[in-house]
Amino acid sequence: MLLCVDCGNTNTVFSIWDGARFVATWRASTEHQRTADQYYVWLSSLMALRKIDAKITEVIISSTVPRVVFNLRVLCNRYFDCRPLVVGKPECRLPVDVRVDPGTLVGPDRLVNTVAGNDLHGGDLIIVDFGTATTFDVVDIDGAYIGGVIAPGVNLSMEALHMAAAALPHVDVTRPEQVIGRNTVACMQAGIFWGYIGLVGGICARIRAEHGRPMKVIGTGGLAPLFATGEDLFDTIEEDLTIHGLRIINDYNKDIT
Repeated sequence: MLLCVDCGNTNTVFSIWDGARFVATWRASTEHQRTADQYYVWLSSLMALRKIDAKITEVIISSTVPRVVFNLRVLCNRYFDCRPLVVGKPECRLPVDVRVDPGTLVGPDRLVNTVAGNDLHGGDLIIVDFGTATTFDVVDIDGAYIGGVIAPGVNLSMEALHMAAAALPHVDVTRPEQVIGRNTVACMQAGIFWGYIGLVGGICARIRAEHGRPMKVIGTGGLAPLFATGEDLFDTIEEDLTIHGLRIINDYNKDIT
């Protein structure tokens, strides 16, 4: 079985592919101090609860937190007796081109999303990922990654607002009943929700104009379904886009070896 690991700045997702479907997906907070032994105890316990007794023989990792990768490598070597494929490393090949300025390092999650988006929907895409940062990835007509936009994430913006203004509380991210808030919490929720609706809509419109061709907009990340209720921002929502892309990349590397 294949273990796909998507390590983001806030959370790490572990998903198991049995050759036909993803049979289980779990999420943990991203902590670089977590050891390989801790990973194994946690993961093996969850697998036992789901009655998954087949052995993991392959692992692919996408990580925006380099310090976490070492212990994940040890996990694979010690407990699964395999060498993990790590997106962004020279030995991990991609089924799409990356056309950016020389020397530019593109986040592995953005490359994986590009692969997944092209596989599911073809080229000419804007992929909007609501993570720790809100990223916009532009996929050319042939599936190549050609750049994008990085904006502060929703939760990061709310935390910054709370930290910089002592009188403002922590609030939940939700769609307010109206734009004009009549109390502090409602005002903040309106600013975040409708502010990001405007940010996403405006940036996508500018990308489309600059690209010069019709483009499909794909939303992903935990908050994508919430913001999809605001306006017709997205053509579709793909909640498991990154995990799908990891499987595609793993299969591609097996095919070329």
